[in-house]
Amino acid sequence: MHRPAAVVLLGDVQAAVPLEVALRPILDLTELWWIHGNHDTDSTGDYENLFGSALADRNLHGRVVEIAGVRIAGLGGIFRGQIWPFPGQPRFLSPDAFIVQCGKGNLWRGGLPRKHRSSIFPSDYDALLQERADVLVSHEAPSCHPHGFQAIDDLAASLGAQRTFHGHHHEHVDYSAGEAQRLGFWPFGVGYGEIRDEMGNIVPTTSGGDVP
Repeated sequence: MHRPAAVVLLGDVQAAVPLEVALRPILDLTELWWIHGNHDTDSTGDYENLFGSALADRNLHGRVVEIAGVRIAGLGGIFRGQIWPFPGQPRFLSPDAFIVQCGKGNLWRGGLPRKHRSSIFPSDYDALLQERADVLVSHEAPSCHPHGFQAIDDLAASLGAQRTFHGHHHEHVDYSAGEAQRLGFWPFGVGYGEIRDEMGNIVPTTSGGDVP
C-alpha cells in the first residue's frame, strides 16, 4: 500500500462536508495540503467546506512550504479576464484594489465577491516570484497545455522549480520530453481521481482527487 508522507490537492475539491470530515480516514496517516480551484467558490458550501474547514491553514496558495523535505510553492485559482486578462495588463493588482472599485452591493461578507476568491491577482503571483521552490503546484496549466499560460512557465522558472503539477482540466496529461526541455522543468497534468508521486509517476488508486 502506498503511504505518502504528504498529499496535496490541486483544487476543485468541492467537498460536500468540511474537508477534515471528508478526509478523516487519512488524516492520521499523512500530511494534507491543498490549493483551491475555480469551482471551490461556486457556492457558499463549496467555499466553507474548504476555506472554513479545520484544514484552512494547509492552504498553499501564495506561499512556499517545505513538506517532507521538498519546497513546494502553491498558486491556486484561475486567471479571470475581469481581473487579469493574461497576457494583457492586469486590471486590478490586488483584492483590495478590486474591492474599492466593485461597489458595496457586489461584496460578499464585506470583502471580495465569492467568485473572485478563486481569481489570481498579480499581488499573489508577484509574491511568489521572490521565492525559491523545488515544485510548483497550480490550478492553471503551463503553456504546454492547449489552454495553459506562459505566466505559469515564468513562475516555475523564477522559482527554480524542477517539476510542476496542475489540475483544472481534470485530465491526465503526460507532456513530452521535448516540452520539458523547452520549458526547463517537467510538467504534469493530473487527471480527475488521479494520484501522482513527487516525481510524476502515477500511483494506482481506486479513489481520490487531483493530487500529486
